[in-house]
Amino acid sequence: QVQVVESGGDSVQPGGSLRLSCAASGNIYRIYDMGWYRQAPGKQRELVGSITSGGNTEYVDSVKGRFTISRDNAKKMVYLQMNSLEPDDTAVYYCNLEIVTTTFRRYDAWGQGTQVTVSS
Repeated sequence: QVQVVESGGDSVQPGGSLRLSCAASGNIYRIYDMGWYRQAPGKQRELVGSITSGGNTEYVDSVKGRFTISRDNAKKMVYLQMNSLEPDDTAVYYCNLEIVTTTFRRYDAWGQGTQVTVSS
């Protein structure tokens, strides 16, 4: 059994900052890629950015220079630092982890999401 839990979502004004956290627990042998997705009302879920096990990151163009993904492998956590937030960043943010369990099953695990609202 693997659990993935996001936290840190909140309501902020434009230009503000938030830091999202995602914690994984359970029968985890290894975590490969870690990613953050978001889904705004009426829109499809999109990849915001990802980080490999080696620390390489990629971001969607709309957040480059504003968002930063980092990970702590020992704690099985991934973070999303969001600066200069804009109303278009309003969405539910989801964590996605490529996990190998202790029984060597490999699959994508999702969290339940955390709401980010950017509004004046």
